[in-house]
Amino acid sequence: MGKYLSRATAVALARLAELDADPLAPPLELLRCIRELSSALDGDAATLASVRASLEEGASWESVAVAAGLKPAAAKWRWQGSDDEIAARAESGRKRAARPSSVPTDLPGHSVAEAAKALGVTAQAIYLQVSRGKLESRTVELPDGRRYKRVFLRGDDLPL
Repeated sequence: MGKYLSRATAVALARLAELDADPLAPPLELLRCIRELSSALDGDAATLASVRASLEEGASWESVAVAAGLKPAAAKWRWQGSDDEIAARAESGRKRAARPSSVPTDLPGHSVAEAAKALGVTAQAIYLQVSRGKLESRTVELPDGRRYKRVFLRGDDLPL
C-alpha cells in the first residue's frame, strides 16, 4: 500500500500494473482495471488531500484544474469547501444523474420550440405572445421535480 492512497485504490493500481506487465492479458480486463482505478482515484481521499495541500502551498484553482484535467469551474465544484459541502454537491449530482435524460413525450400542449415551429415564428416570439396573453401556457411539474413550460395553441385541450 502506498503512502497516500487508500487500500482499495492501491489494490486497483497493483492489479492494473500486474495486468499491464502480462503480454497475454485480455484487453477487456485491462480496460475494466483502468476504469476501476480511475473511479477509485476519483473518490480517494488522497485526491482531495492533494488538492487542499496544493492550494495551501499557493497553487491557483487554474493550476489544480490543469493538473487534474478539468476546467477551473469543475475543479472548484468538485473540491472547494468543507467535506460536508463537497458531499452535498456530490449527492445532488447523483440525484440529477438518476433522472431520465429525455423529455417525456406525453406532456400536454407543445414545447416552446414546437409551438414556434407550428406558428412559423421564433421561440422569443412565443414567449412574447404568452406574456401578452395571446397564447396560453402552463408549467407542468413531474413527480421527479422536472418542470416543463407547455404552450397551448388554438384547438388544444388545456389541462386542469
